[in-house]
Amino acid sequence: MPTVPDPQVTPLRAPTIKDVAERAGVGFKTVSRVLNDEPNVRPETRDKVLDAVAALGYRRNSIASSIRRRDQRTSSIGLIVDDLANPFFGSLTRVVQEYAQARDHLVLIGSSDGSPERESELVGEFGARRVDGLIIVPNGDDQSYLEPERARGVPVVFVDRPGARIEADSVVSENADGVAAAVRHLAAAGHTRIAYLGDYETIYTFTERLRGFRTAMAEIGGADPRHIRTGLHTSAAAHEAVLDIFGAAPRPTALIASNNRITVGAVHALQHLGLRDRTAFIAFDDVELADLLRPALTVIAQDTTAIGTEAARSLFERLRDPAAPYRGARVPVRLVPRSSGEITPPESSL
Repeated sequence: MPTVPDPQVTPLRAPTIKDVAERAGVGFKTVSRVLNDEPNVRPETRDKVLDAVAALGYRRNSIASSIRRRDQRTSSIGLIVDDLANPFFGSLTRVVQEYAQARDHLVLIGSSDGSPERESELVGEFGARRVDGLIIVPNGDDQSYLEPERARGVPVVFVDRPGARIEADSVVSENADGVAAAVRHLAAAGHTRIAYLGDYETIYTFTERLRGFRTAMAEIGGADPRHIRTGLHTSAAAHEAVLDIFGAAPRPTALIASNNRITVGAVHALQHLGLRDRTAFIAFDDVELADLLRPALTVIAQDTTAIGTEAARSLFERLRDPAAPYRGARVPVRLVPRSSGEITPPESSL
């Protein structure tokens, strides 16, 4: 049976500033001066007020406080990423949180799950909480819906991908250069039949990575269309793509995976085919325990610390100087040779 609320029981309510004043035996304005760390309050009075705050468990309403402040700041920012379960975005979130915390700002975090509609909803929710600024991993082909937020004085910084149909600060990795470096690394070991696994081509990062692949492959005779798969958004899809590509002739001798989800599926598929130690493999993004695999995984590593720090720095600089010119920062990536990317092609394929 459902529980019926007892009408005689008064629900607990949050203590108010009036409760603090009554417990401390001081006026409302005195409590306000103590909470705002204003001068001209006697030490013994300040102690009484702080003791009352602790005893009652009083918490300030930051939104109400911001309305009373001249600049209406809440000392909070919003961060919207694709998927917090993805190690890249988890690491990015941690870096932004640490940067903001060091500057006494709270970070509200949301995951859009790659949905432009959910992204817009989160912006609305964070706006209702009066965040001072937004850092967003954008999805879709139109972020102009953010213009009303900016008109209200809320700066926006895009991270991992630039926004579309809006001019704003952005921080991205050198995606094309990273994949091109991977192709050239494999070519230096003698590979010409190199397969590529990518996510949706509508996503900026994967468009750039595919562009880097095609550019570098053109230097060694061009890519075989049969060895390119895109639209692989899950590990299972990547697994099936590898089985398909390597099940037909001519079989590639090397493989590049464009993100960590795809890497997981590809590793399992190569293991299933018995080709893990015979197929050169380079992954974009490092993955946990990559150095413990046999052969250890060669990767194109993104600098999440630099990306997150630059995004947070850009936002705080924009808060200080809203009229500054917009900047697009590009963060270098680096190839980390371990073993898998250094496997040479079999003699029969040369």
